[in-house]
Amino acid sequence: MRRVTKRTWLGWVLALSTLAVYAGAAETTLLHKQAPQIVRRDLSGRVVNLRANRGKVVLLNFWATWCAPCQVELPRFESWQKQYGAQGFGVIAISMDDDPGPVRKLVHKLGLDFPVAMGDAALGERYGGVLGLPVTLLIARDGTVVARWQGETPLAGMEEQIKQQLAGR
Repeated sequence: MRRVTKRTWLGWVLALSTLAVYAGAAETTLLHKQAPQIVRRDLSGRVVNLRANRGKVVLLNFWATWCAPCQVELPRFESWQKQYGAQGFGVIAISMDDDPGPVRKLVHKLGLDFPVAMGDAALGERYGGVLGLPVTLLIARDGTVVARWQGETPLAGMEEQIKQQLAGR
């Protein structure tokens, strides 16, 4: 068994502090900046191109099949897609699972009709570090990230911000 010295403990504290600062910075790094481009194939093989959605308000969600809050959010996102789609709203979901098999099963079970593509660590890093799930970004019609949520989020507040963006506020 390894003995934990004061020096080792301080090293761990420093490492965790650095991670906490990095995670906090990730939340604000992209705010009010252009969302990084995404070009991926969704689970059906169709191309998902974030820039092709300019002119729409886009909810970009990073999630995984094992994430309980994700499974609560996804059906709500589907209902918002139906409710606000005609006003220029769209949802793009990026699964951070390693295997698309379980993702396809859950997407089918939940009846999701918006694009779902597979993500990876490199894509997560371009979006400020997807260190915990879910991570959801709201992207304005001009491609600017206007909000970022991490973890279980009050969906009513998220919906209110979507409505504000759709109204041009």
